[in-house]
Amino acid sequence: MMKKNTSLSFYKVRERGIFMILTTTPSVEGKQIVSYHGIVFGEVISGVDVIKDFTAGLSNFFGGRSATYEDELTKARTQALAELESRAAAMGANAVVGIDIDYEVLGANNGMLMVTASGTAVTVQG
Repeated sequence: MMKKNTSLSFYKVRERGIFMILTTTPSVEGKQIVSYHGIVFGEVISGVDVIKDFTAGLSNFFGGRSATYEDELTKARTQALAELESRAAAMGANAVVGIDIDYEVLGANNGMLMVTASGTAVTVQG
């Protein structure tokens, strides 16, 4: 089991014409939290197929980074954040603070990657 936290920079994502603020910090500088909507999650479980395993094995054998796994990790993280954002918007939030991202490997041969993003959905003004 692998667990790793990453730090996200403060950034805005545009969905359905509104900007959603996503940040790992507990507040948004220059803005006041006016309401809390609750904890929100985004989860993605992604399978790693035989071809990806083979190309990653070549990178491992010859040295260097595995672009195949890095691409899969980036894709899963982006999907988890998009799901988190969508769920926060459905709650009426315009920001998610305190975001934490966790990575796990699952399955009999560790062939599944799980990425979970969690944070607190809030409404900010200012």
